[in-house]
Amino acid sequence: MMRALYSGVSGLKNHQTRMDVIGNNIANVNTVGYKTSRVVFQDLYSQTLNSGTGSTAAVGGSNAMQVGLGASIASIDVLHTRGGTQYTGSQLDFAIEGDGYFILDVNGSEYYTRSGNFKLDDDNNLVNSQGYFVQGYSLDMTATPPVMGTTLGSINIDPGFKNITVDNNGAIWGIDAADTKVQVGQIRMATFSNPSGLVKVGQSMYSEGANSGAAVYGNPGENGGGLLSVSSLEMSNVDLAQEFSDMIVTQRGFQACSRIITTTDQILEELVNMKR
Repeated sequence: MMRALYSGVSGLKNHQTRMDVIGNNIANVNTVGYKTSRVVFQDLYSQTLNSGTGSTAAVGGSNAMQVGLGASIASIDVLHTRGGTQYTGSQLDFAIEGDGYFILDVNGSEYYTRSGNFKLDDDNNLVNSQGYFVQGYSLDMTATPPVMGTTLGSINIDPGFKNITVDNNGAIWGIDAADTKVQVGQIRMATFSNPSGLVKVGQSMYSEGANSGAAVYGNPGENGGGLLSVSSLEMSNVDLAQEFSDMIVTQRGFQACSRIITTTDQILEELVNMKR
């Protein structure tokens, strides 16, 4: 009976965690670039009451007798499936049509995001909504004639160019003083062999994880990263119908585990009353 009590307690804890994950998914249903998470359960080890035996010439074999000791959480996975694309009309909004991630410089550290709502700051650097620098190549204006840089860094658009546009390959174009169209920057992206191994760091960003594989850099359209949908944003991939269904199942699972505890408590009470 004590085994049943502890099994019920383990089930309560697991369903509480699953409800936490579901609640976070629903809260981020309108978060740009958000990727939904899921909880996977597994059983704990079982206590063996009697080992199985093989058959002999005199008697047949018997199966082992085991009693399970509850459940635990096997994993909390992030599902990196693509969300829907929403047209915004802003020239500096981008949705990725493949498996790539935008690269951000955050105080000298490299982070990755699917949220492509960018803008130019007061120094003409391409930044995200938090002011973190989008990484890529910039036109080297110190060279004669100016040439595109090859070192990954912040993207700075010289204010001498006008009518800034971006194509689906991430190339940034501008019109110079002679009314000539010139590439003034290049957005770079990163891909990973195991995106599920990326670590969430908040603000719709990820860092490289121990199991994600190293970042592979390329322009949009390379290395499976996908082209850009300009003037669009990738929406959350949360499926509300699935989340509400999971919420109901989780609630019922929690109630069932609670019933295990109360029923076991009633049996223990009856045993105590037998002493009277």
